[in-house]
Amino acid sequence: MITSQPTVKSASLWVTNSVFIGRSLRHSIRNTEALIMAIMLPVMLMLLFTFVFGGAIDTSGNYVNYVVPGIILLCAGFGSSSTGVDVSNDMTNGIIERFRTMPIQAISVITGHVVASLVRNLLATGVVIVVALLVGFRPSANVLEWLGALGVIFLFILTFTWLFAAIGIIAGSPSAASGYGFILLFLPYLSSAFVPTDTMPSWLQGIADHQPITPVIETIRGLLTGTPLQQQGWIAICWCVGILLIAFLWSILAFRKRAGRR
Repeated sequence: MITSQPTVKSASLWVTNSVFIGRSLRHSIRNTEALIMAIMLPVMLMLLFTFVFGGAIDTSGNYVNYVVPGIILLCAGFGSSSTGVDVSNDMTNGIIERFRTMPIQAISVITGHVVASLVRNLLATGVVIVVALLVGFRPSANVLEWLGALGVIFLFILTFTWLFAAIGIIAGSPSAASGYGFILLFLPYLSSAFVPTDTMPSWLQGIADHQPITPVIETIRGLLTGTPLQQQGWIAICWCVGILLIAFLWSILAFRKRAGRR
């Protein structure tokens, strides 16, 4: 008599995501050096631009109010870039193949990295804002404007974290993922993060005005310090949502191509 083998019930998507989010958060806590660098580097850049270059750029002494929104995004970019390296590590060290043998949604490992990176970057952003207040940053925002600025920062971090996750999936090695991500980290320097775009050469000004970082920075700057927003807020949201959708779909398709459909 032939007896049927019991079927193994797959874990729910909620349970799987929770497990992988916890795994990535534990890895983040253990990798304290990377967390400290993700916080310290933007803080050091803010101190450098404020106290070394700020007097030459803006003699009024208010340069710190101008530069902080750009430093916040720079902090988010540095933090998000580590996601690509973490994802590439999992894609190349054989652990994905082990996950595929289990009754789980293996792509949840990517979700775990994204959520852990989001938590880590929001913490780092909070530290950067506190340091900025200590060195003279004086925002004029009310509660709603602060919530709006934090919402834009959250959306930006989520967008670029998924983008770096997609890069990590397709990269052949963690070092390659780091190299590809390094290219994106140049975008804040080609924006209005540190100087107004109208001070740039005309050919560079066109690039700076029409890339995604500038409207995000101008939106945060407008909400926190009261500079004119115009249409920058909607442009920033459209950029972020568009890139987020592309990065999310790209991550799913690339993961299925490299690791299978489970």
